[in-house]
Amino acid sequence: MPRRSGYPSDVTDEEWHFIAPYLTLIPFDAPQRKHDPRAVLNALRWVVRTGAQWAFLPNDFPPAEIVREQARRWIEAGCFENIVHDLRELLRLREGRKAQPSAVVLDSRTMKSTPESGSRAAYNGHKGTKGSKVHAVVDTLGQLLTLTVTPANVDDRRAVLELCQATQELTGEAVTAAFVDQGYSGEQVRDDAELWGIDLLVVQKPGTSRGFLLVPRRWVVERFFALTSRFRRLAKDFERLPEVLAGMHYLAYGILLLAKFTREVGTPST
Repeated sequence: MPRRSGYPSDVTDEEWHFIAPYLTLIPFDAPQRKHDPRAVLNALRWVVRTGAQWAFLPNDFPPAEIVREQARRWIEAGCFENIVHDLRELLRLREGRKAQPSAVVLDSRTMKSTPESGSRAAYNGHKGTKGSKVHAVVDTLGQLLTLTVTPANVDDRRAVLELCQATQELTGEAVTAAFVDQGYSGEQVRDDAELWGIDLLVVQKPGTSRGFLLVPRRWVVERFFALTSRFRRLAKDFERLPEVLAGMHYLAYGILLLAKFTREVGTPST
């Protein structure tokens, strides 16, 4: 298929060499396939970067309904999660660390709702915002391990059990400690984490601090949220389904990790 002139969001040859095997749910030359998977991925990357509605996808991409349905299949198969997890391990090894972390950082971000959010949108009294909440776990380098999406009125502590379980399953129970803020205080939440062999360590701001402050350990998860929120599709909650919102986060962060890895290493191999 001839390549068009391209957009800044397009996957590079080096990046495609790495991620193509992750996206091969059926052979690329299968007779039922009518559109180049690379072109479909480029269209999806354009959407998550620009935040545009599907109907406004430029005509030199595959049809919007094709891109949307293929995106759902990739998300349901965990393709973007797998890309992020493998890149995280490779980058950790490159820095001389173990593939799996022994400590992580937990936090959440409240995303403002849109009409697409539907019944998931709820009011977060602490933030004064109606929307959805993304609960994330990152390693001490700020690299994503796992995340989950809930209505914004769900307390951060209620997500800890699920997050700790997912973290230990992902890392082979390598994690022993998790750094959190004061919102995760309490006996029940400590018990939930200890059930999965993780100690919750509350890191507090200095009592006299005012305004923005880089808090030790915790700042890396704030950076993760800041980086992903620069993708305009993630500026607000534009998705109907929570699993699609989660998948878009994996896609966005995978774009960042893949670009970093190919810059530092060149053409990676799976």
